[in-house]
Amino acid sequence: MNDSPLFLREVVLRRDKVPDFSRYPFNLPAIVGFERLTFERPVTYLVGENGSGKSTLIEAIAVALRFNAEGGSRNFRFDTRPSHSDLSQYLRLVRGVSRPRDGYFLRAESYFNVATEIEHLDAVPGPAPPIAPSYGARALHEQSHGESFLALVQNRFHGHGLYLLDEPEAALSPMRQMALLSRLHALVRDQSQFIIATHSPILLAYPGATILECHPTGLRSMTYEETEHYRITRDFLNRYPAMLKTLLGDE
Repeated sequence: MNDSPLFLREVVLRRDKVPDFSRYPFNLPAIVGFERLTFERPVTYLVGENGSGKSTLIEAIAVALRFNAEGGSRNFRFDTRPSHSDLSQYLRLVRGVSRPRDGYFLRAESYFNVATEIEHLDAVPGPAPPIAPSYGARALHEQSHGESFLALVQNRFHGHGLYLLDEPEAALSPMRQMALLSRLHALVRDQSQFIIATHSPILLAYPGATILECHPTGLRSMTYEETEHYRITRDFLNRYPAMLKTLLGDE
């Protein structure tokens, strides 16, 4: 796994260019202390509490890489509702020697918009081949949210690619999160690099991955067992009757 090429080596925040660290998005915990993010392994996870800025950071990296802000490949150029920050303008990317043959930005909250744009593009007459078949035999809008997520990863991700995923577990059952983990491993073995923002203790278990917590002091590296996601899930499952009594006030 560690022999996979790294297409993106480093992301640096040009702090001297930031106009004001007291305004959004520079005041987010993940950004206010951020200096650089160095990639050393094919899979890097960003974790943190809601509002910590992990999704904002991964979105900014995606936009700096010229992916569409709402998701898709670099060929997508639609804009349903402008909502991304200007953080990407202050990032400097250090790329690897090798160039990816494939790439995609999956943003869970706007994937519905990507599926709609695919239908729109395929409905326009022209010589270009339809896009939808590259996502599988069934139309994305004819599947559940979780099914369409897996269809994307299983059919559209071709390997030797750079993939950015923002909370891909959002629509996936635990079983399908494990299916995603298996597919991720196959793609890593096929020379791919992943940057993933997640809350999923299942996805975080991928062996050898870098796990970085978005913290006001910057990005902190941690082991799987040190993550809050692992510890809280473990404690709840091991002691759920007592935990429920405490949470529901039935003691």
